[in-house]
Amino acid sequence: MKSIQELEAIRQKTLANIQQRKEHNGTRIVVGMATCGIAAGARPVLAAFMDEVEKRSLQDVVVAQTGCIGVCRLEPIVEIYKPGQNKVTYVKVTPEMVARIVTEHVVNDRVVDEYTIGYYEANHK
Repeated sequence: MKSIQELEAIRQKTLANIQQRKEHNGTRIVVGMATCGIAAGARPVLAAFMDEVEKRSLQDVVVAQTGCIGVCRLEPIVEIYKPGQNKVTYVKVTPEMVARIVTEHVVNDRVVDEYTIGYYEANHK
């Protein structure tokens, strides 16, 4: 069992991370992690985004999770929020898609259209 001091240090670190997310003004990558997303494979997608952001040492990017985004049949869903731009929703995301999304969209501001909800809906009727 951890000592009271170790638990308090963990608590303080967690609170600092939460506060940082609230105050963050950079890019946010949000992965839907409700039961539908998890069942569809969102956990490895979340891990892949975290690994890619860390590997590239992206300082102004936060990877977060949320509950249900609302379109369960298209899970795993990832939403990317960039300051001054419209939100982009990627659907049916796999870990193999993550590096391209980070490279093209997060780093170079080019949306990967064929992974977006609009493209998917237009081509899978």
